[in-house]
Amino acid sequence: MDPFQALDFFELEDQFSEEERMVRDAVRSWVGERFLPVIMEHWEAGTFPMEFASELGELGVFGPTIPEQYGGAGLNSVAYGLICQELERGDSGLRSFVSVQGSLVMYPIFAYGSEEQKQEWLPKLATGEAIGCFGLTEPDFGSNPGGMLTTAKRDGNDWILNGRKMWITNGTVSQVAIVWARAEEGIVGFAVPTDLPGFSAPEQKHKWSLRASITSELVLEDVRVTEAMRLPKAKGLKAPLGCLTQARYGIAWGGIGAALACFDEALRYSKERIVFDKPLAGFQLAQKKLADMATDITLGQLLALRLGRLKDEGRFTPQQVSMAKRNNVWVGMQTARTVRDMLGANGISLEYQTGRHMLNLESVYTYEGTHDIHTLALGHELTGIPAYR
Repeated sequence: MDPFQALDFFELEDQFSEEERMVRDAVRSWVGERFLPVIMEHWEAGTFPMEFASELGELGVFGPTIPEQYGGAGLNSVAYGLICQELERGDSGLRSFVSVQGSLVMYPIFAYGSEEQKQEWLPKLATGEAIGCFGLTEPDFGSNPGGMLTTAKRDGNDWILNGRKMWITNGTVSQVAIVWARAEEGIVGFAVPTDLPGFSAPEQKHKWSLRASITSELVLEDVRVTEAMRLPKAKGLKAPLGCLTQARYGIAWGGIGAALACFDEALRYSKERIVFDKPLAGFQLAQKKLADMATDITLGQLLALRLGRLKDEGRFTPQQVSMAKRNNVWVGMQTARTVRDMLGANGISLEYQTGRHMLNLESVYTYEGTHDIHTLALGHELTGIPAYR
């Protein structure tokens, strides 16, 4: 049986180009055939299947909007969004692995890096030969990245980095880290090879969310980097925040992917589960839940699609991304919680995917800007009055 059923209540299929549909279907097939058979064991063990890195590179999902001359696929933003949707239908950890590589590592190198940095790193990152991570969040500074304590001090023609970063996806397995630090002139960024002396990335264990994802701490102790490793076009806090906007865009699609996975499971289960001599789907309460979920998912699909078209036209704003990320992850969480309830006792078993998605989404709800922080961003945009402090 096809693990994915299509919820396309407003016939969005004809709003996608042939290339966009082909990309989506290729990723959907790979997730169903290669990833779903192993995710349950990896999630339970708290491991990520790193053997898939080269396959993901061949699939073209690492930095797919990066130009072909640097190893990317040169796809548009809607195609990238559909990639994130299908990856997160598999698991949030899978989408995180890919979106960090593309939006938070390849994008800053492409947008802010030198030509030498682009030539050195982008082709290897595109194939999965190299894995990257993004070091912005610190132990005491998450929603307020401007308060970061990591420092970059000049020493002749080099820089000395000191500090700690937390909750870093892929850090332990990365060959390059995009590290943001405070210098005399403001916030600066570096593409730091992870084999430099003084750099370490211990893995953070004991998670009950995003278990099939490698989460790390980055420790920088007098790490000497050259001027050639600094991202020359990254000036101020605007640079890392611009990277986060790219990542949040993909999450807006991913949240709907997780919701679709749970809805698929609820619809199939409710038709097969016999309760009081008839299918669960034949009861009013179950039908109301299915109708509510289908409506929320459809609204999220429309929101993501419109955002993608605006992005490709160069007209999207960070506040629009905040709305889409905030809404669609909330839709994913509410859908997962509702379906877990519909599954009854089966909802706590990893034989069913909804519980895994429900726990994963607790992290997605928090990272790349918490739900509340995006609420304040929207409030600021609507009123003109900042309420952050």
